[in-house]
Amino acid sequence: MSTTYASDTLVLGGGLAGLATTLELLDAGQRVLLIDRATPDRLGGLARISFGGVFSVDSPEQRRSGIQDSEELALADWLAFGEMDDRDIWPRRWAEAFVGRCRAEVRDWLVAHGVKFLPVVNWVERGLYQPGNSVPRFHIVWGTGYGLIMALIAAIEAHPHRQKLEIKYRHRVAELTNQGGRIVGCTGIDEATGASFTATGTAVVVASGGIAGDLERVRRNWYKPWGKPPEVLLNGSHPEADGALQDAAMAHGAQVTHLEKMWNYAAGVHHWKPTHEHHGLSLVPPKSALWVDAHGKRLGPPPLVTAFDTRYLVETIAKQPKQYSWQIMNMKIAKKELAVSGSEFNHAIRDKSYPRFLASVLFGNKALVQDFIDNCQDFVVADSVKELANRMNERNGDDAVDGDVLAGEIGRYDDQIARGQSQFNDDQLRRIAHARQYKGDRFRTCKFARIDDPRSRPLIAVREFILTRKSLGGIQTDLDSRVLDGGGHPIPGLFAVGEAAGFGGGGMHGLRALEGTFIGGCVFSGRIAGRAIAKG
Repeated sequence: MSTTYASDTLVLGGGLAGLATTLELLDAGQRVLLIDRATPDRLGGLARISFGGVFSVDSPEQRRSGIQDSEELALADWLAFGEMDDRDIWPRRWAEAFVGRCRAEVRDWLVAHGVKFLPVVNWVERGLYQPGNSVPRFHIVWGTGYGLIMALIAAIEAHPHRQKLEIKYRHRVAELTNQGGRIVGCTGIDEATGASFTATGTAVVVASGGIAGDLERVRRNWYKPWGKPPEVLLNGSHPEADGALQDAAMAHGAQVTHLEKMWNYAAGVHHWKPTHEHHGLSLVPPKSALWVDAHGKRLGPPPLVTAFDTRYLVETIAKQPKQYSWQIMNMKIAKKELAVSGSEFNHAIRDKSYPRFLASVLFGNKALVQDFIDNCQDFVVADSVKELANRMNERNGDDAVDGDVLAGEIGRYDDQIARGQSQFNDDQLRRIAHARQYKGDRFRTCKFARIDDPRSRPLIAVREFILTRKSLGGIQTDLDSRVLDGGGHPIPGLFAVGEAAGFGGGGMHGLRALEGTFIGGCVFSGRIAGRAIAKG
């Protein structure tokens, strides 16, 4: 038994890029068939569970905060951080287009659909020893990624052409259909019934995400200079992001590039209510915590501090023999600085509660910390360094942590703080001092907190693994989101958007991302594809 569907355009994937494409097509009066492998409650994909940061340049939020930004500065930062070379023709073109148009075509477009942003712009990916974000550009959605997706779903449901959209859930696309050199549809399986289906359209948009949900594929594409991939990887994406439709596009000549360039995170912990195998959560690591290796020795130099260069954090841990790490802190540091990336644990922002949000900023979030202490297998607590080292070993099932080494690292760091700021000679403390000069970090960063402080106990150790999140590479596309073959020619009828396209061009970020550019890249590439298809 097989079912046949037909529409003007097939959008393969109901994540953010697919929704943005769909909205553009509906605006143009096109009939759209949106095919998604997930269930209706997961429409919106990874963006739905994301924290909801959006990169923007010279925005009203920046201007109101006195932040002087420009397209020229942002592009210089992007290219320096991404380390693109002369072969990255399409990635660079996409980078230039995105930086120049992201405010109008992403930020302003989202605002027009009811999305609001917090007034204080966050400053992430500042760069370690090379330029990152020279100024704050990370705009936080009031409502997190969940609120952003709900706003776009509401816009679709209220659209005057809503009747022209058909959505098929739990449908897995297996192959693309080629007729006379043109992609005219796809075939697959309805996973709810087991029946096969065929869908046809004049254009097909691959919006199925990247490879971060398939840990074995991640390992096969691991960045070779880092050596072998970790034995333990946590999945911070979703299982449907398996690269299958990239393979389907390659079967028809599409070029897939830069898959070894991934945006993973260094502070992954196990989810205690997993929805899929190896389900992990990405912590936002406290700047004031000490980051140590499997034996309790401080990592570096330079020491690991979040918000400067995420790739450096991942690289440092990936090159360790055991390829995991611990962060050492106390309750004072944890309740003020520890956070989780995503909508699930950011209740105040997700639920748009200003009183709860302000309370967390002013008084910290002890309830969140206690939730992890009580439930997450990667958290241990103790009232002394010796006891903490013993419990770290008990939790890990070995005797890897040397209590004397750990005590020495903590003692040397605390002694630096005791000498006073005029005598600091520690790069982590210098970076904390730098971060606290900006108002967006001042209330979220402790003022040089000692680790082994009797007034701030218990001590907390968090075991952290590398967690997959996003692919920076993908299907190569031109500036109309058309998929390109090996000769650089568009494949008729085939488009790719979002993470499936490396957010545009097969890898518009290069080696690193300036953060907030994933949501932006999905919206930007999806809108471009919709307009190009409608134009014909």
